[in-house]
Order: sequence, then C-alpha cells, then structure tokens
Amino acid sequence: MTAVDFAAFVNELADISGRAIAPFFRSTMLMENKAGPRGFDPVTEADRAAEAAMRARIRRTFPAHGIEGEEYGAEGSAAEYVWVLDPIDGTAAFISGLPLWGTLIGLKRNGRPVFGMMSQPFTGERFWGDCGQSRYRRNGETRVIRTRRCASLATATLASTSPHLFSEAEFAAFSRVQRACRLTRYGADCYAYCMLAAGHIDLVVEAGLKPCDIAPLIPVIQGAGGVVTTWSGGPATDGGRVVAAGDPAVHAAAMELLAAVDG
Repeated sequence: MTAVDFAAFVNELADISGRAIAPFFRSTMLMENKAGPRGFDPVTEADRAAEAAMRARIRRTFPAHGIEGEEYGAEGSAAEYVWVLDPIDGTAAFISGLPLWGTLIGLKRNGRPVFGMMSQPFTGERFWGDCGQSRYRRNGETRVIRTRRCASLATATLASTSPHLFSEAEFAAFSRVQRACRLTRYGADCYAYCMLAAGHIDLVVEAGLKPCDIAPLIPVIQGAGGVVTTWSGGPATDGGRVVAAGDPAVHAAAMELLAAVDG
C-alpha cells in the first residue's frame, strides 16, 4: 500500500473509534484504576470499546498485520507491519470532561514508525503524517503543517503532561530545561506533540511513556520538520524518556540539560 492508501484506512479507523467513544464523553461511565494502590491510571469503557472496534477492522482488512494496543496488548508483533493503538491518550482529561485527549493510531514497518494520526472526535480535529509531510484537518479543510523556528530555549514554549511523570532525578533535569524556557504548560498529553507539529509549541519533555503514547506521533512530528528522540538521543519508538522539538537547535540545547540523569 502507498502512504495515500494508509491515510484513507487510518481515517477510517479514526471514524470507527470516534463513533465508539462519542457516547461516553461527558457522560456517566464505568472506570477502572489499572495502577491499583500504587497510583491512578484510569481506563474506561470508551477506551476498550474503541480499541476493540479498531482491532476488529484491522484484522478483517489486514489479517497478516500485527497489533499493539494500550488495552488489549500485542499480537503478531513480529509482522512486517504492526499497528500501534492508544484509543484515548489523555484518559485523565477525558474523565474530567476536558477535550485535551485523542485517539492515537500508528503503523510500524519492520519496527520503524512510518505513519501516524491523532484524532480528536469531539473537536473534529485530525493530525497525521508519514515522516515526510504532516497535515491537519478540521471542518472539511486540510492543510500542511510545519514546526516553527525557535532561536533558543529562552524564547521557547515547553510542554509536559505532568511534573508527576518524573522521578526525582528526572525532575531535576526537567527543571533545568524549564528554567531555561520562556513558558511552560502542563496537561496536554498527545495534544502537546500535535501543537508542536503545527508550530504553536517548541518543546515537549516527558518520561515514563509507553510505546503507544509516542510511536503514532513520531511520523507526525518528523513529517512537520521536528525532531523526537529519547533523552539519550536514541529512537523514541519504545517510549521512556522522550524529548521532541520543532527546531533542531532547541532539541540540542534541551538535550544538553537533560543529559546528566542518573537512574
């Protein structure tokens, strides 16, 4: 299949997941805490319904493809093509009635992310990319998106989902970056990476990410001209400590401040 063909199918998956999620947003729903007594990691009926619907469509269309999902685990991970699904990235925002969440749909080929989308069915927004170009669509209008240039951390807007993502050592490193930046915003989950790709945010720094949290976003960021790696400069596909920047110079500056992390 070509990138255009994958775009059509991923948009179909986004439609399917959106229909499954819509009845639950800002409504009473069943919820579980996956973290148990260790913390709070919610999963809802909407998460499970959306992932189940997407998995069923993928199996019917591409039975040889693998699937790695947030709620139902991995199947066929050794396949050439593997779909990566996070039905609701930002579940805490979702259960709070805030629209800062999205459905992440990614595709890996031989372990490398090659296509990804963030769909927000409530606002009707979609961001997608194939590592070469990224696009945004809302209200039937589609446009190419690009990251913005940023001369230094001193003029950068930094985003992170929560300061509670970090260990003590990680937060010390994050704080060095935060002090160097002009503005810091919390709470956007996947939206922060899309705003980076669209040229509204300059830097995202996070830790403790799962592969499904970041793999679908890598083609969007790279397609828009951004850089996304681990804090040590390696591929971010498997999650962990992740730094994304719209401008390579800002990425390099942030990496210097994040480098000396132990543990």
